[in-house]
Amino acid sequence: MSDYSTAPSRPNSSMAVISLVAGILGLTLFPTIGSIAAVITGSLAKKEIQQSAGTLGGEGLARAGVILGWIGIALAILGICIVGVVFLVPLCLATFGIASEEFGILLPIVFLMI
Repeated sequence: MSDYSTAPSRPNSSMAVISLVAGILGLTLFPTIGSIAAVITGSLAKKEIQQSAGTLGGEGLARAGVILGWIGIALAILGICIVGVVFLVPLCLATFGIASEEFGILLPIVFLMI
């Protein structure tokens, strides 16, 4: 017989689990909304875990959810910037009367707006 004993495990904070799930969904199915929810619920989970005086676990889940949330928000901002450039550059070029052939780039939106 062995005398291996395991330490009693603490239950995970439900907010930490929600944060992790929202962070994963923020990178897949619900890009911006899921990421924002992950950051908010992750922060609430960290606060809840600290206030529980050691009775709740899930610090890693909350941290992972917050990290995934911030990554999703950063990707959303990057996407918005790229889309903005793709649409604004042709509009600016058309405004100044510069044709797409002069730069060798395709500007289909310019021709749609003229």
